[in-house]
Amino acid sequence: MTDNNAPKTPATMHEMDERSMPAWVLSFSAAMVPFCAFCYGHSRGVTTRVVERVVKSPVGVYGLLALPFLTLGMEKSIYDTVQSWQGLDPNVVPADRGGFPSGGSSLPSFSLIPVRKIARRLTQAAIEQEEPKE
Repeated sequence: MTDNNAPKTPATMHEMDERSMPAWVLSFSAAMVPFCAFCYGHSRGVTTRVVERVVKSPVGVYGLLALPFLTLGMEKSIYDTVQSWQGLDPNVVPADRGGFPSGGSSLPSFSLIPVRKIARRLTQAAIEQEEPKE
């Protein structure tokens, strides 16, 4: 049973990604701004203070095991939020993609905003087909 109103899985990344050429700057900035802030903080001793605070907390040294999961969650949240802002659903995988390292779509989305609705060629073609012809 197929639903005609269900979104079709794109065959290639080009079918899914209709952004303008300078739109990559948004994704690049979303990744680089937190990274640069981390580098600046690290140069000022923030990393050492965070590790010391975690070790001295009630969870002790075992709290260090949570840091990689927290930082990966923060990275995925930033990535998914920017993709949603640009109108790309982070849970959709084109048929020509998948596997390592692009397996983030199999995880739940950590986006802080809903996917922005932008008219795409695929949806426009579906709308044109549904219109009655005279």
